[in-house]
Formats: sequence, structure tokens, C-alpha cells
Amino acid sequence: MFLLQVLIVLLIVVAAVVTLLLQARSDRFQAARDRSLAAAEAFAHAPGLVRTLQGPDPSAVLQPLTEDARKRGGVDFIVVTDRDGKRYTHPRPDLIGQRFIGTIAPSQEGRVTVESVDGPLGEEVQAVVPVKDDRGTVVGLVSSGIKVTAVSSAFDRQLPVVLGAGIVALALATAGTALVSRRLRRQTHGLGPAEMTRMYEHHDAVLHAVREGVVIVGGDGRVLLANDEAHRLLDLPPDAEGRPVAELDLDPRMAELLASRRVATDEVVPVGDRLLAVNNRPTDSQGGPPGSVATLRDSTELRALAGKAEAARGRLRLLYEASVAIGTTLDVERTAEELTRVAAPGFTDYATVDLSEPVLRGEEPKAGTGGEAPELRRVALNGVTDDHPLYGAGELVTFAAPTPQATGFISGHPVLVPDLGASAGWRTQDIERTQAVLDYGFHSLITVPLRARGVLMGIANFWRTRDSEPFEEDDLSLAEELAARAAVCIDNARRYTREHAMAVTLQHSLLPRGLPEQNALDIAYRYLPAQAGVGGDWFDVIPLPGGRVAVVVGDVVGHGLHAAATMGRLRTAVQNFSTLDLPPDELLGHLDELVGRIDQESSADDGEAPVAGATCLYAIYDPASGICSLARAGHPLPALVHPDGTVEFLEIPGGPPLGLGGLPFEAAELRLPEGSSLVLYTDGLIEDRRRDIDVGLELLGQALAAPGRSPQETCEAVLAALLPARQSDDIALLVARTRLLEPDRVAEWEVASDPAAVAGARADVTRQLARWDMDEAVFTTELILSELITNAIRHGTGPIRVRLLRDRSLICEVSDTSSTSPHLRYAAAEDEGGRGLFLIAQLAERWGTRYTPEGKVIWAEQPLP
Repeated sequence: MFLLQVLIVLLIVVAAVVTLLLQARSDRFQAARDRSLAAAEAFAHAPGLVRTLQGPDPSAVLQPLTEDARKRGGVDFIVVTDRDGKRYTHPRPDLIGQRFIGTIAPSQEGRVTVESVDGPLGEEVQAVVPVKDDRGTVVGLVSSGIKVTAVSSAFDRQLPVVLGAGIVALALATAGTALVSRRLRRQTHGLGPAEMTRMYEHHDAVLHAVREGVVIVGGDGRVLLANDEAHRLLDLPPDAEGRPVAELDLDPRMAELLASRRVATDEVVPVGDRLLAVNNRPTDSQGGPPGSVATLRDSTELRALAGKAEAARGRLRLLYEASVAIGTTLDVERTAEELTRVAAPGFTDYATVDLSEPVLRGEEPKAGTGGEAPELRRVALNGVTDDHPLYGAGELVTFAAPTPQATGFISGHPVLVPDLGASAGWRTQDIERTQAVLDYGFHSLITVPLRARGVLMGIANFWRTRDSEPFEEDDLSLAEELAARAAVCIDNARRYTREHAMAVTLQHSLLPRGLPEQNALDIAYRYLPAQAGVGGDWFDVIPLPGGRVAVVVGDVVGHGLHAAATMGRLRTAVQNFSTLDLPPDELLGHLDELVGRIDQESSADDGEAPVAGATCLYAIYDPASGICSLARAGHPLPALVHPDGTVEFLEIPGGPPLGLGGLPFEAAELRLPEGSSLVLYTDGLIEDRRRDIDVGLELLGQALAAPGRSPQETCEAVLAALLPARQSDDIALLVARTRLLEPDRVAEWEVASDPAAVAGARADVTRQLARWDMDEAVFTTELILSELITNAIRHGTGPIRVRLLRDRSLICEVSDTSSTSPHLRYAAAEDEGGRGLFLIAQLAERWGTRYTPEGKVIWAEQPLP
């Protein structure tokens, strides 16, 4: 013990001397650095230095100043250089003008540099300080340095103190050792053998009672100590202590760890069917004897619990992903695909969904009874690869009764097949295909019925292949949970599909079933209901008297059955108002009042404020003159495609949307060239969530700009250019190419307001019908025309004009400047008049009155012979 203390004291003294030497050297360098930097900083900031550097002869002025500053500052040199390092001063004048030795690049950028160099005066610590002018520009450098050896240290004064302290410590250690030895001898004599034995037995009992194995290995690789737990965990022989570790027949990894003396912390080592957490530490790391001590802890059960916890977390994470990813749309097939994407490969290798055909149409399927084989369509499939032999998406499959799919669908309960190769019922479906499935590597299956709100819609199948573990009972509950969440979403989509189909059916029943026959316009149309809901867009083509045709396009605000029903009411109203042969602006005025009443009815039913409900564009085209009269209520501008392909958006006065009330509508009259196309549309064509309306109008103009296309071709081109990928609103598109009535099919003349002129008018009609080869219509036409002219002469005012049109029917028109309207009535037996219109109604197919700005026109139509 005394020798150890002496050694310790000597080591402390040696360490102190070495420390003093190092500290003295460090102090010298630090003192040299501080003195050099202070001298350089002081001279660099001296007044007038910048002006001197910029003078004609800096060396002559600065050399004596730097030498004086060097001597006063106690440094070996103070050197002033220009910005590039050329010396202006130096203690050795022969070095003036030469390049400065040292690092000056940082100082040229405005920073201070301190370094140790071997300069002309020996090993030095030198500082380089930049000299800056008023603008902060570096105009020169000042360097100051001192030799390290020139700086004194306290080593010479401290060394005697350290040696004296060492001698004192040695003396104290000697005295302390003597005292401790005397006390230990006294204490040892006071302790008997029984107490020493009891102390040893206590420590030994504790060592062997702990539930952690302890193994101590010596420096020679022999086991010095192994407690009872270590014997049990490692299955050591009774004579293990004293034997080399290599001879104990341990697991190679465990033997290597115990003999290596390397540090290990909770390193898991498999030993038989156990997983041992091993901690190993060398015993000589702090001066102890060579060897190592290892502690062993059985973590098999802990690892199993951790694995189960991780599996539970994985299932919760999968269920969370399912709740977020399944049901993002109200599309049955898309929802089924989302289930397969969530399940594979997170839970299974392949996932398939098979649904009954009625489900895809939004209907409720009939439940299977007895051994009836369900016929299901595979709507979704997802897996790790695409070269599998399973039925593909879109195939219609009839599952045999003994198969798990049929069993699960008929019973409504999930079916687990851990081993497909051992399942005989599964092979009854298709022997060749099932064998191909087995050969591919499919070995386990879970089939779960998709049931929601009491409706059994189909089945979800989960497959595992090749290296994946077979399904277990725990997997069945997860598969049921996934299928249950997906089933609710699929049923929501199914019910939406049914309601959407009903709304679309109602909508189509309210729209035109076909185009009426007429010769004024060559018409094509497209109507595309929204994918997300039914709207209230509509269009119509209405033949009018005189060979004219009215075209209308409208859009009811909102979606759903209410919008579709409102659309039907407006379309019916437009047809009824058109029978009155009203101008477009007057018709929109009546329609505006109707929409206002509809909104008031809606607000009275549900207590909500009325909402302005629709937009509309109404146009009347006359093929005899080529004039088109248009008016719009909040609707997008129509486009006119000229025969040469140029496109023009017609500037029609824009009235307010229907239902606002209080503002008039204005009509515009345009003469349309023959062969031009009038394009009417709703805002769903040009406006989208991802596209501004101005962009849509530009795209529409580009799509229409082509000469010589038929209306059908124009519709196709427009939809190809503007139809969005996900249509969120209805689209109505109507293209009407104009025609003109040939001049030889129109005859008109003026009749004097004199009963005697009726005979001349009959003669003119007879000659015109003869030119048209319609002699058999002469008598009826003369009678109708005579009555119309006579009424105009008797009840109207002049001038009176007669016009005959040969179109799809023979049309007789008599116009005058009076606004009085004739009425059909039954004449009594004694009445002298009142039978003219009655005769016209009997002889003509249709007749009526329309008003013009100049008066009125009474017309009658007859079928062509």
C-alpha cells in the first residue's frame, strides 16, 4: 500500500511538472499574441496613417515612427505594408520594399489575422491588422510580432513549489499509511471467523437468489463464477466454474460474447427457445483484474408481448387508413377499389371485391337461399403483381355452393380457410383455375360478406401467397372490420347511385325526346348530366308559325330533384308562352314572373328566403328573312360560327337572371348568313372549378373555329375540347345551322283595303298555286284567304299584305296595322256574320294570330297535297 501511494505521489508530481511546461508554453504564446495584436491595432488606428499611406513616400515617414513604437511596445517588429503586402517599414531596412511573410488575404478583406510564423527574426507570433479609410476600404496593413522566446513565463518560479509540494505529499502519505495499517490491524483482530463466514454466506445467498444470471469470466477465458439463474438460462453443467468458456457447449454467439470481454448493452442473443438480453462489461477497465462480468435476463415473454403490441398498432394504423381512404366518393366501383388498395399489401397480398349486379345499378340484391350459387361481378382487384390467375376485374363469376365465397355470401358470416390446398370445397369452383391458383402460391383465404343496413351486397376476399404467414383467427376480426367499414361506404354509394339514377330518369323524362321536324335549322345537341348530381339545365326546339323556329337553352340554379322538377316546369312554361307567339323579351318577362312565384312557393314550404332560380336564352329564327331575334336572362352569350369558320360571340343585352324581377329584358335582331351556326350552351360547358370562365370561352372559340362542319361534328369537337375529366355540372349544348327559304317558295303582295280587291287576291293566289303545281289546294286556299282578307278589310286598318309560304305546309298570312284580335265563336242561325273564322278552323290544320310592332298577322296552315 505504501509503495502504491509513493507511486501515486510521483505520478502526480510528474503530471504537475508536465502541466506546468505545457501551461508555460501556452502562456508564452498567448502573451506574445496579445502584445503583438495590441501593438498592431494601436499603430493601425493612429491618426494620419491613412493620409501617410496615400502620400508620395510612406517609408520615409513611417520607418522612424514604427521603430519608436516597436521599442516602446516591447515587440520585435512593427511592419507597415501596402494593400498587397509590400513593406514600407521593417527593423531591418534592407527588407523594406520586399513582400511581407505571412497570411494577408483575410486582412485584405478587412479581418484581423494572428498566426505563428518563422520570420526573418525567428519563430514569432505576429498579428496583421487592416488599415481602412473613411469609406471602409482597406488601404494598407500593419503587422506586429514578437518572438515567443522573448516572453517570460512563471515556470521557473512554480517548479520549486511543485517539487516541495510533492515532498510534503510523500511525507503525508507515509504517515497516513502507517496510521491506516495500524487501524486495520486493530479492526481485523476485533472480527472473528464466524462473522466473516456469515458475511460471505449472505453475499453468496443474494448472488444466487436474484432473477438475473451473473457470469464472471477471468482473463484466461475460464468461468470464475456463475449463479443459479445463469446455470438455468445457459443450461450450464454443475462443474462449469473453473472450465474454459469454449468447453461449455454454449451457443456460438453467446460463447463469443462471454469470451470476448467486449462491451454489450441489452444485446439480444437467442439461446435455444429463449431470447436473452445480455449486458457485458470488462472488469479491468478501472484497474481491476482482467476478465469480464455478464448479466443475463430472459426477454422471451417481453419480446412476445412487444410483438403483439406492434401487431395491434399495425392493425389500428390500418383501420385508421381505411377510415380515411375508403368512401372518398359516392361511386360503388371506386369505393370497392379503395378497399382493395387499403388491404393490399398492408394486410394481405391480394384483395378482391365481388358485388351483385343490382348493387352496381343502385338496387338491392336478392338474398341467396338454400344452396343457390351466387352470381357476382368482380369490381375490384389489387395485389403485389399482375400475373396472377385470379378472376380479373369486370368478370361475372358464379360461385359454386361449397366454395368459401358462396358459403360466406349465403350465410352472411365470414369464412377463414387457413390452408387452401387442404380445402376440398374450394376446388369445386373451377378445378383448372384453382390448381393454377395453388401453383402460383396462394395458400390462405378469408372471405367476408359485405352487409350494411341489412342489405347483403357481395363479398370481400383476402388472399395470402408464398412467404406470407397463413391467416389466423386474429386476422379474421381485422378483415371483418375492414369489410364492415367498406360495406357502409358501398351501401351509401349504392343508395346515391339509385337516387342519382332516379333523378337522371326524371330529368330525361322532362327533356325533349327528339327534335321536331322543321326546315329552318339543321340542329344537333348534346346533353350530359353532372356526375356528382342532377342539375336543372334544359334546352328545347319549338316550331312557330310561318316556318319560324324558336330555340331555347336554360339553367336552373342548384342540383337534385327540386332543380330537375323546376326545369320541367320552366320548359313547359316556355312551350306554352311560345304558342302565344310572343317576342323573346316578352316571353322572358312572363318566365321571370313564373320563377318568382316558384321561389315564393318554395320559401313558404320550408321557411327559407326566396332564391333567384334560373338563367335562359330564347331565340326565334325566321328562314324567310334570315332574321334571328334573341333575348337572354343572365345566360352566357351565344356564339355564331360564320360560313368561313370565324367565330363571334353575339353581344346581346344581358338581362338579370330569372326570378329577380323588376328589370326589363331587351331583345336584339340579327340577320344570320345562310350556313352559319348559332351555338347555345350552359355554363357547365365553359366553367369549371379548375378553369375560369374566360379561359372556357377562349377554348370554346378555338373549338368552333372551323368551316364546313356539320352540327354533329361541331358538337363532337366542342365536347372533345372542353369536357372536364370530372364533370360537376350539367352541360347542355345546341348547335343550329341556318337555312334560308328559297325565294320561289315565298309569294307576297299588297291588297287594297276595298272589298272589291278580294277577287283580285283570289286570282293571284290561284296563279301562284298553279306555279307550285298545287291545283288541288286552290279551292280551300281561296276560301281561307278570302275570309282572312275580308276580316282585315272589315275590322282592321290598311295597308293589308298577303304572304304565301310553301314549306313543310302551305301557310297563308294576312297582315294589317290593327291590333284587334279575332276570336272564334259559334254564329246563331239568324246571324249574318261570324262564320269566317269557324270555316277557317275547319279547313286549315292550324291557325292563329301573332303581333308585330306594326300590327298583327293572322295565319293559317294547310298540309301540302
